[in-house]
Amino acid sequence: MFDTLKRRQLLKKSGVLALGMMTFPAWMPRIAFRSPPATNQTHDLVVVVFLRGGADGLNIVVPHGDRDYYGNRDALAIAQPKARDDASAIDLDGFFGLHPKLRPLKELWDARVLAAIHAVGSPDPTHSHFDAMDYMERGTPGDKALPTGWIGRHLQIQAANNRVPFRAVGLGTLVQQSLRGPIPTMALQSIADFHLRGETQELARIQQTIASLYEGNEFLEIEGQETLAAMDTLAKIAKTKYAPANGARYPQGYFGQALATLAQLIKAQVGVEVAAVDIGGWDTHQAEGGGDGQMARLLQEFADGLRAFYTDMEAQMKKITLVTMSEFGRRVRENSSRGTDHGHGGVMFVLGGSVNGGKMYGDWPSLAQEKLYGPGDLAVTTDFRDVLGELLQKRAGNQNLAAVFPNHRTFSFRGLVRA
Repeated sequence: MFDTLKRRQLLKKSGVLALGMMTFPAWMPRIAFRSPPATNQTHDLVVVVFLRGGADGLNIVVPHGDRDYYGNRDALAIAQPKARDDASAIDLDGFFGLHPKLRPLKELWDARVLAAIHAVGSPDPTHSHFDAMDYMERGTPGDKALPTGWIGRHLQIQAANNRVPFRAVGLGTLVQQSLRGPIPTMALQSIADFHLRGETQELARIQQTIASLYEGNEFLEIEGQETLAAMDTLAKIAKTKYAPANGARYPQGYFGQALATLAQLIKAQVGVEVAAVDIGGWDTHQAEGGGDGQMARLLQEFADGLRAFYTDMEAQMKKITLVTMSEFGRRVRENSSRGTDHGHGGVMFVLGGSVNGGKMYGDWPSLAQEKLYGPGDLAVTTDFRDVLGELLQKRAGNQNLAAVFPNHRTFSFRGLVRA
């Protein structure tokens, strides 16, 4: 008991406390260790991009062939595709088109490595951001009984034989709910920040403290040794300025930085199997804008980020599958503030070298009044768990989807990816 208290007091003095969850000074990554052994990657690396705030799927992938889209949106509607008109929708298949700010994604669509699923979402009817995100990250719509996330359960199911803390990475200040579980998870803002903003002497002192306190083979000692190893690994990666491949240029801002950080980790071959990246700002109740404006600027950042990531990682994309999701879509009819209120059905993208791309997936329910859901929302015809389940089974090797999504009895795959 005395040794434990002594160790805890010393760690507090050095700025580190080890009790299952390792917390560091603000300029250092937060790493959580609670692990059975983890695996060497033999399947795809899965990247989940969450558009937080409820993205307006109707203006992201525009149903320009549905006349009721234009009947409900006077100020916000994206014009039907028109040659040499950069403000109009970018036609995909004669019925759907990309928002004009998503032009960087059209090349990926044409290369058949990008696909979209429309009228997709959660079957739970909530319009609450908190509940909708919570349900989707747990993978259990309408049920908060399970404390773990769907990615955390996926990793737990997979076989495991190494203990590196980089198996699951959340880009941001906190570990995303979807990653939570017994597998080691790292929340990392920036490798560059770890190296440049941290004081060299302070970092060395903390590393030395951990090394001296955890020289045994008990549980707590092993946890400390793993933390030190993670710090060493990040420090080595950070010493070299990252240069994206193929002339890729990540956009300024958090989203571009997060994707560049992820690319750097993947290329360092530290054992990343899954990663979660957030991009916020999609709650467009006011002044959403159509071809220009608030949402258009966000879509430009989103498109530039995904295009840069694919360009940078092109040599590795045969073993990477990226999926985007949001907690719900927006109301079909624009509101009096030239925005859109919380809706139901939305859109998802899937990007990767094994994607059956260049195609729209899902059953379009129509935007006719009698076909709308609830107070006037796009209906959900594809459960988001069917999309995620197909990716996990075909590309990540998980054959126990019932354990990942325990409340989803029957899966309906769309043929999004090759097995």
